[in-house]
Formats: sequence, structure tokens, C-alpha cells
Amino acid sequence: MDQILILAADPTAWAALATLIAMEVVLGIDNLVFISILTNKLPAHQQQRARRIGIGLALILRLALLGTIAIIVQLTAPIFEVFGKAFSWRDLILIAGGLFLVWKATKEIHHSVDPNPGSDVFESKRPQLGFGAAIGQILVLDLVFSIDSIITAVGMTDHIPIMVIAVIVAVAVMLIASDPLALFIQKNPTVVMLALGFLLMIGMTLIAEGFGAHVPKGYIYSAMAFSGLVEALNMLSRRAQKRQ
Repeated sequence: MDQILILAADPTAWAALATLIAMEVVLGIDNLVFISILTNKLPAHQQQRARRIGIGLALILRLALLGTIAIIVQLTAPIFEVFGKAFSWRDLILIAGGLFLVWKATKEIHHSVDPNPGSDVFESKRPQLGFGAAIGQILVLDLVFSIDSIITAVGMTDHIPIMVIAVIVAVAVMLIASDPLALFIQKNPTVVMLALGFLLMIGMTLIAEGFGAHVPKGYIYSAMAFSGLVEALNMLSRRAQKRQ
């Protein structure tokens, strides 16, 4: 309690909190886009529940990881070396999560382009996505994004209360934005393809990070913002043509 009061009176702590909240919200966008696309494939009466469970799991995972912060910091320690390149548990988790995201985005793009596929490299038949399967896939990506989120938080501040507040605020923003974002994606089919492209790019970035190739986040989000602006102009153009 005393530590919290001391931090509350420290302007530096407030600046760190504001910066960390902004970072956590930005990092949460990736997670939220994946949850929105995946839950939109469920029956309408299950979509909101699945989104809230997925975001709730993200909060639980982040807080649980903060509780084991000493172990999380050690995830960056090398565990083996291949051809002179050292790999840590964080690297392996990022690579596995990136591969899963690339596979998932590629599969969804394939099915969007060919809505009635036969037997292919992705699956022999296309069953409807079940509620449990959707939650399982969300949980996998929640874990990957949560570890990256907490390691980012550790790199920005040493104060656990600041990290906890930032995580709770960021997840609350995700919860508020989840339904409008999912509805927007559902009503604009072309946005789905753009979002899948984002997931593909994020997956490749995670793989690159896992192999030690640091990709500045500013480049990624600038590309996403520019692509989003182009798509917004396309949407305005289509609406203008319909009015005419």
C-alpha cells in the first residue's frame, strides 16, 4: 500500500503508466483483430460470449504472468544454440505463435477466395468452427501476445502496480472495442481480407523476432495505418457510387 502511495505522488510513475497503457493498447490490437475474425465464424448467439471469454482469458494470462515475473524475465535466457544463433523460450514461443498465425491467416484467405474448397492441404473437409475450438485457438494466441506484452512491460518499468494497472486498462479497452470492431468487420467483407493480411504480416514478424531479426513496431503499425486509410477511401468511394 505504501509503495502505491509513493508511486501516486511520483510524476515519473504517471508518465510511465501513460506510456505503458498506450503500448499495451497498441499491442492488444493484434490480439483483438484475431479474436474478432475468429468469433465471427461462430453462430450469432455465441459470438459475443466467445469474444468476452477470449478477452477475459487474455486478462487472466497477463495477470498470471505478472505473478511469475521472475520466471518471465528468465524466458529471454538462451537455452540452446544452432549455427551460432542462441534461442530462448521466448524465441520458441514467438516462432510457434507466428507459424500458427501464418497458417491460420493463410487458411482463412484460401477459404475466402474459394468458399467451397474440396480436399486440400488445409483440411480434408470444412466443418463448422465449434465454440470450444474457437476458444482453444484464441487461447493459443492470447498466450503468445500475453508473453510479448509482459516482456514489453518489464522493459519499460520495474514497478508491478504500474504494470497491473496498464494491463487491466488495456484489456478493458479491448473489451469495449471488441463488439464494434467485430460488427464492423462483419459488415465490410473487404476489411476481413485486409485484417487477414495484417495477421499474416504479424505472424511473419513474430517468426522474424523469434529468429533474432528485430522489426521496429513503428514500421508495422505505419503500414497497417496506411493500408487502413486506403481501405477507408475505397469504402467511401463505393458508398458514393451507390448513392449515384
